Amino acid sequence: MQAQDKLKRSDDVVSREVGGELVLLDLEGGQYFGLDQVGARVWELLGDEPQTIASLADDLAGEFDAPRERIEADLLDLATQMGAQGLVTRLEN
Repeated sequence: MQAQDKLKRSDDVVSREVGGELVLLDLEGGQYFGLDQVGARVWELLGDEPQTIASLADDLAGEFDAPRERIEADLLDLATQMGAQGLVTRLEN
């Protein structure tokens, strides 16, 4: 994945807050996934509109006390993991 890649939530995933943690359920695969505070915020920011990793990093840099470059690198890792699990889809630019 790259910073300019656009991501969107998978249509086959539903989310619910459970005990202060955001839990995702992949309806197709039947697997559950838990997201920490940052992952939950990324999921929220994706909302209904696709977002680039760079724009997500810009948003998070204003909310969390970490260098933007670090946030973007962490987002690239998270996006890769979420993509591999089918939770998000990378759109063609």
